[in-house]
Amino acid sequence: MKSNWIRVLPRANVAKRWLVIAFILVSQVFCGVLAFAQLSGKAESLFDGKTLTGWKTVDPADANLWSVKDSVIQSGDGVKKIPANTYLYTLKEYGDFEFRCLFRLSGDPSTGMINSGIQYRSLIEGGKMVGYQADIGNGYWGDLYDEHRREKLVSGDLRILKRILKEDGWNSYIIRCKGNHHELYINGVKTCDYTEQDSKIPAKGVIAVQIHAGGVAQVEFRDLTISEL
Repeated sequence: MKSNWIRVLPRANVAKRWLVIAFILVSQVFCGVLAFAQLSGKAESLFDGKTLTGWKTVDPADANLWSVKDSVIQSGDGVKKIPANTYLYTLKEYGDFEFRCLFRLSGDPSTGMINSGIQYRSLIEGGKMVGYQADIGNGYWGDLYDEHRREKLVSGDLRILKRILKEDGWNSYIIRCKGNHHELYINGVKTCDYTEQDSKIPAKGVIAVQIHAGGVAQVEFRDLTISEL
């Protein structure tokens, strides 16, 4: 059925009628592109692609465990076991934001735990990273974890994600946090929707990338951006 705004045009003037339709469709597409461009314009890169300027490790002794190669932040060499959890974090703190990145986790599960994560709204307390973590790894994909505080908050919903997840390949992560509402997405699929009920939990903190102690593993991160909301 044609909509009313099309039927009111004279039937004899078919060319003019379709010209109006085309104009409306082009206008809608243009508005959508403009809105996307405006949103994308807010994004700030957290990584210059060459150095770790703007980042530091919780333990200064771990600085040599993180490096940059081919515009990628990486930790672990895929040869030796990861001796302890290590974190690389931003010097700047963020509250309401949308964070995006690409990540790849690889390793041999037979050698121990192969795991990583992205910390956010996190603080350094007593030499420990404390705060929310968007989890990465088998058995933990898309979980929301509270590092060194309350442990797992929400299990990731993998009903759709399992169809498209590249377990040892490149995947994308989006973390959207506004007020007490948290959303996690892997490859564009929402895995977690959480509302924080405890008003004592800090609503601002650093962003950090992690590699978990355990097996022979390597984690890589690239194209890290953040848009403050």
